[in-house]
Amino acid sequence: MALAAITDPDKPWTRRSFSQRFLDGRVWLKQQYEAAGMTVRMDAGANVIARWEGTVAGLPPIMLGSHSDTVPSGGRFDGISGILTALETVRALQASGYRPRHPIEIVDFLAEEPSEYGLSCVGSRAMAGELDAKMLTYTNAAGETLAAAIKRVGGDPDKIAAMPKPVFAGYLELHIEQGIVLESNNLDIALVTGIAGITRVEIVLTGAADHAGSTLMQYRRDASLAAAEIVLLVARKAHEFADRKQGHFVATTGILDISPNASNVVPGGARMILDIRAEKAETVAEFVAMLDRETQEVAQRAKVDRTKFGIISQNPPSPCDDHLRDILGRAASKLGYFTTTLASGAGHDAAFMSHIGKSAMLFVPSKDGKSHCPEEYTSPEQLAVGAATLFEAVRLLDGQNA
Repeated sequence: MALAAITDPDKPWTRRSFSQRFLDGRVWLKQQYEAAGMTVRMDAGANVIARWEGTVAGLPPIMLGSHSDTVPSGGRFDGISGILTALETVRALQASGYRPRHPIEIVDFLAEEPSEYGLSCVGSRAMAGELDAKMLTYTNAAGETLAAAIKRVGGDPDKIAAMPKPVFAGYLELHIEQGIVLESNNLDIALVTGIAGITRVEIVLTGAADHAGSTLMQYRRDASLAAAEIVLLVARKAHEFADRKQGHFVATTGILDISPNASNVVPGGARMILDIRAEKAETVAEFVAMLDRETQEVAQRAKVDRTKFGIISQNPPSPCDDHLRDILGRAASKLGYFTTTLASGAGHDAAFMSHIGKSAMLFVPSKDGKSHCPEEYTSPEQLAVGAATLFEAVRLLDGQNA
């Protein structure tokens, strides 16, 4: 709640990456880390890394973390819970007299949420070597480049390309579920099987704009009718793919623009962007191929042209490490918690960390499934369950990496 209080007062809870509130929040976090006897540094990608040294020289760190930025008018737990339960894990280890063999690091990744520069997971991309020179040229509405913004908050964009990829014993990230599975089934913890890949497809339909009163129905080339049929097609087929029970699968028509968008004009154009998320890359490929085939048929029936069909962005699925997931499961079982397995339909920094090392996630419940809104809530007791699981998992991982 103390970190949440560092917010834009007119639209709580807002602490956007690269803003002064965001920097104020990082100052607060640095104070908490140092009070726990941790050293704090920032890498070239403007990730803040707190470190508690281990007892055995040369061992790679156990990494924990998440992000401290929020979406506009977002919640107090998304990202924040991962960082603060990691800090509580360190504090609890210290209070119990435990001295880890491995160093323990807590990472506050820069700009996990979509930023004003058109990019999310900025810090974890940088750490994984996937923040390229083109991305650094992206600009916000004021014309500031992402490179300049990273420098402004303490990073060094000129050194990002040469950043060595970190070596770590394992990366663990606690997060709120942002869904209702745990709450609906009265479960404590979800062991995340993987982070769904995200594919976005753009479809453009071109018909003919005509007078809505004088153009008879049989002569119309209404692009909105084809678009409407495609919206229903996407939903129907998404249900069919999800019903296969072959991993997480969802699809959404997120953008639908009709032109000229006038009440007395038959729509002559339609533009759609579909969001497809799946745990398996081959499932996405099959769904996109189906869309390519069937949307062309829809367009032909509606007497319009499908003038564009293409993938505009694609992030592959990121499976969580089986061994780390087993450690999290054993930790929860030792404490008597009820668990399930879930895939994450949302993106996380853990996805990019999985590209360079072993990574895993655990979820704690979200009240009513709410997230990215002021009503987002996870109780102190539920956070404590997550922190205790993380605590036990760190001890197991520390002991198993001799």
